[in-house]
Amino acid sequence: MQEYTSKQHQILRPAEQIYAVISRFDNLTPAVADRVEEWQATEETCSFKAKGFTVRLRMEEREAPKHVKIVGDEGGLPMDFAFWIQLHKVSETDTRMRLVLHIELNMMMKMMIGGKLQNAIDQIAEGIAKAMQA
Repeated sequence: MQEYTSKQHQILRPAEQIYAVISRFDNLTPAVADRVEEWQATEETCSFKAKGFTVRLRMEEREAPKHVKIVGDEGGLPMDFAFWIQLHKVSETDTRMRLVLHIELNMMMKMMIGGKLQNAIDQIAEGIAKAMQA
């Protein structure tokens, strides 16, 4: 299984406040709904279309206010993966966040999309950090 880790981002908000947003897919609707096709979300699951593929995700694990683990849900992408959003509380108003993607790719897929996955994970982390700073 390959691992892709984003750059660490500083968010000047309490970890508990960030966790409250990222631990529920339905909280992400305002930020995501107009960026993907067919966005649907509940607290535990979400689905959307990206580049013609249906993506289905579910919350697998939560530990407040430290991390959430998101995995692919049945009927979604045909790849085994886990996506972690990790929060580290530095002080009451200083939280460090990073994303980690664990994904099972064969050698050909790794060569084709490995770099794109690293860029994507960095962009997603930056987007979450900017949204949380607003």
